[in-house]
Parts: sequence; C-alpha cells; structure tokens
Amino acid sequence: MKKHLALLLVLMLVLTSFMACSKPAAPAETPATDTPATDAPATDPAVEQTLNWNLGAEPKTLDPQLNSAADGGYVINNTFEGLFRHAGTEIAPAIADSYEVSADGTVYTFKLKDTKWSDGTPLTAGDFEYAWKRALDPATASEYSFQLYYIKGGQEYFEGTGSRDDVMVKAIDDLTLEVTLVAPTAYFLDLLTFYTYLPTKQSVVEATPEGGWAIDPAKVVCNGPFMLTEYNSGDSLVLSRNPNYWNAANVKLDKIVAHMIVDESTMLTAYESGELDIIDSMPSAEIPRLQAEDDTFMIMPQVGTYYYIFNVTAKPVDDVRVRKALTLAIDRKAIVETVTKGGQIPATGFTPPGLYDADGADFHDVAGDYGITADAADIETAKALLTEAGYPDGAGFPTIEVLYNTSEGHKAIAEAIQEMWKKNLGIDVTIANQDWAVFQDTRHNGGFVIARAGWLGDYADPMTMLDLWTSYSGNNDSQWRNTDFDAIIEESKVKTGQERFALLYEAQQMIMDEMIVMPIYYYTDPLMVSHRVKGWEKAGLGHWYFGNAEMVAE
Repeated sequence: MKKHLALLLVLMLVLTSFMACSKPAAPAETPATDTPATDAPATDPAVEQTLNWNLGAEPKTLDPQLNSAADGGYVINNTFEGLFRHAGTEIAPAIADSYEVSADGTVYTFKLKDTKWSDGTPLTAGDFEYAWKRALDPATASEYSFQLYYIKGGQEYFEGTGSRDDVMVKAIDDLTLEVTLVAPTAYFLDLLTFYTYLPTKQSVVEATPEGGWAIDPAKVVCNGPFMLTEYNSGDSLVLSRNPNYWNAANVKLDKIVAHMIVDESTMLTAYESGELDIIDSMPSAEIPRLQAEDDTFMIMPQVGTYYYIFNVTAKPVDDVRVRKALTLAIDRKAIVETVTKGGQIPATGFTPPGLYDADGADFHDVAGDYGITADAADIETAKALLTEAGYPDGAGFPTIEVLYNTSEGHKAIAEAIQEMWKKNLGIDVTIANQDWAVFQDTRHNGGFVIARAGWLGDYADPMTMLDLWTSYSGNNDSQWRNTDFDAIIEESKVKTGQERFALLYEAQQMIMDEMIVMPIYYYTDPLMVSHRVKGWEKAGLGHWYFGNAEMVAE
C-alpha cells in the first residue's frame, strides 16, 4: 500500500508542480516550518555546521560557461549566483536589485545590487557582459552556447556571421546591465537562473582559460554563498561559507563536504551509518525497504527523461526502422516496476509531464504517445520493422554495444533491455561502461552506437527539451542534423502563444518520427535527507541549493 500511495503522490506532484509555461518549477524542499527565515535566530553553537553531501561522480568541470552536467551544476549553483535564482515557488531577484522591460518585451534593463566577488573585489555589470559573451564565443566551445541565442546577435557571433560587439548585452555602468532579445521570451528570467548565465571574472578566467581555475581553490573566484576551499580529485571537494557573499549573514552552514561516491551500495551504507547526510541515489533493490522503514526516504517529482540515444550515423541504427524496432521492443512498465522501483513513469515521448502550453494543457499529454505503448512491448510491430530493415527474426543483425556511465542502476537497466531485445527480437547486444568524464566525451564525439542518456529540464518550458536536438546544440550527441528541425525551432522563438506551441509540437513530432532517441522513463527523484539537515532545497528541475540550510541536533 505504501508503494502505491507513494507513486500516486509522485504523479500528483508532477502534474501540479508547474502552474504555467512562463512560471518556474515549484521546488521540492523541506517543509516551510523547517526553512530558516532571513531573520532566523542564530544556529545552535553546539552543532557543527558541516554538511556531508554525496555529489556522486566527479564533475568534468565547475566552470559555469563550460559545464553541461547536473553534478557540476549542483556545485556551481552553490558557489555562483546570477541575476535571479529559484526561491520557493518563485523566481526571485538575486544579484539583480530591480529590472524593467520594454513595452515590446525585448529589452531588459537590470539594476544590480552592490556586491563583491569572493576575493573582495566589486562585482559589476561588466562581469555579466563578459561571461555571456564568453559563452557565445566560438573559441570557448561552450556546449550550452545555444541557451544564449535568445540575445540579439548571440547566434550570429557563435556561428561566425557576426561579431562580439554585435551581441546585444551591455554594461551601461557598473550596476546597470541592458539586454536586447531577438523576440519576447516568457521564460527569460528563468533562463537567468541557469549556470551558463552566471557571472565569471575575466582576469581569473583568462589566467587559466581552459577551465582549470574553477577547480583550483587557490585560483577560483566566485560570488555565491559558498566558495571552493579544497578539491581532492576522485574523492571529495569542500565548500566553505563565502564571507563576501551579499547575504552571508543568513548563511548557516560553515562547510559542505561533497563526496564523490559513485557506487550506490557504498553511498547508502555511508548514509545509514551517519557518514553522509544527503544522498540522491541508492540501489533500486533497496527502495521497497527504505519506503517501508526509513522516514528520511522520499520520492520527489522531477522534470526529465531517461533514454537511450542512437548514433544515427552508425550502422545498423542509421536505419530509422531499426531504431523504431528497438524502441518498441522494450517493456517500460517492467523496467520501472522491477528494475528502477522509484515511482518512475514509462516514457512514450521525449518531453516529460509538467511542462505546459499556452492554453495551460500539459505538453506531454497533448503530444501523445507516438505509437509507443507504456505498459508493454509492441513485439509484433517491432519484429515487422526489423524484418523490413533486412533482419527477419534478428538474422544477420550485427552484435552492437550499449554504452553507459558507471552506475549500478544504469547497469541493471542495460541488462534488462539486453534481455528484452534478445527475447523479443532475437538480437545480441553487449553492454559496456565508462567513468563519467570519459563517457561524456565518448558520447559527445560520437564514439558509440547506442548510449545511455538523460535530460533534466533547465527551465519550465518544453523548449528546454527540444532545442537540445538542433544542429548547433553542443549537447546533440545523436549526430542528427536536420535543417528543417532547426528552422522550426528558430521560428518558434519569434512566435508567441499557441502559435508558438504548434511549432514545438511539430518539432517533437519530427524527432519522434526519426526516433533519434529511445524514451525509457520519466524521472522521479528518490533521495534521503537526514533529520539533522533543515532548510535544504531541491527544485522540481533538480537543482540542489544549500544557501538556506543548517544542521540541527536530532
């Protein structure tokens, strides 16, 4: 009964966590009564204010403009701060003190608070202008450069048809930043919370331009509630309270030790022994026990999709019929109920529930299932497609490899799918794993046939899932390039209302017709947080924030 109730709660939360496409995701956090107010009393001096949090895999980078992964983003979200950040159910000003928008919705003028970098020097509007233009500089090779194409002149600069001076972000003075957009963008303030939009200090970056500055405690300069004071590659990193943070008086934690434990059994053991205070992964086989016995275990909603990505240039998955056959031949319900066990929802499209169109309808529901059955494999159709592609009953189908980043959970899913493909299609696949940093490079460079992937929404609009597949996206690892798709996405950026969403529905139809990905399930977020930790926040879009957290006596 507890399991069914938990799943029902997850479904209800997913469906109600987002009010409209122009609004941010509601956060998943400790109850309001546990969240310190800005005038909260001092922490208990008898309780050491050190949080032991499991980050998981070692981040590839902690450079805001170079990062494209959740783990690095979690750290950056606590060491840097942008014009806005998520706060409760709202997007709240952070470094921005106020802002104005032109009547046509394209020109934003931000007035900044008078704040400092962690080294005590003033943070200015020029630091934002530098960071944003750095992200758009083709020499930087930011995988998230496309997130700044909303800025007039941004895409042209990155693609070499415009100059840096043509990018319409300008520091009017030290505390005034003006930005001109290509078209009105309802979720622009939400975008400003994302790490690619965070400021970086030019003199620090240019001293070590390849990004090494960001993981060197002796070099890094940041502006968030915490700063990097120790980095032990492959083991842990330490964040300490930033005394020059503008709201430092209300930061309770003195230190965060971010552990880099990848093995899920090891991290659960460390949590249950009290060595860790927070984990957000655990062996799926343990989830039923934890649901029944541990009141610190919870399942939060999360806007994101777990999927396999096809390298559309590699045989035999260069044939769309093969991609569709593989997609239809798996039983998603069996995977979430017998393998992952975390209340995940079988995926029938790429965009998950919780993102809404201009009429307030859930984009996922309106888009439909693209012929994918949520509760069973469609073996008959899959076999017919494979036969049409020249592999009747799997005859002649080459042995291919499924690649995943090292994780007990990813391995279990790969083994289940391997067995389903063998049973339902008569084909053999091998599975292989790589450490996270190596895996990211392999996938990005197209050195795979099929690879595990996952995408979490960066802001509360379906575009966060769809522009990933543009030809110019630094995160389009499928190697799929389609100028018609690019044109639809670009047109949608200058349209408004339901006219815009009609284009987004068309865009998703195109990627599902091509089946460049194999959706498996929509994420939920199983995690465990000790009763010793209060005031923690993890938004529905998945970002950890500890600026309001504190340790208390149990």
